[in-house]
Amino acid sequence: MTDNNKNRKPSFGQVVLSTLAAAIGVQSNKNRERDFKGGSIKTYVAAGVIFTTLFVIALILVVKTVLSNMG
Repeated sequence: MTDNNKNRKPSFGQVVLSTLAAAIGVQSNKNRERDFKGGSIKTYVAAGVIFTTLFVIALILVVKTVLSNMG
């Protein structure tokens, strides 16, 4: 990889994958370095907040569905 590729901003897909990897605690060293060198903290915080919100909403829906099927 050249220096230009190392300092490029991560794409939207790379940010999403990094956020998902962080959520389950698995991330390659190469991707972690890319995120810290080229990424913006605001982008990752926003992605983390969005992911967490969607995760909580999904959990609420699952619990409501299970409870409504129980009677």
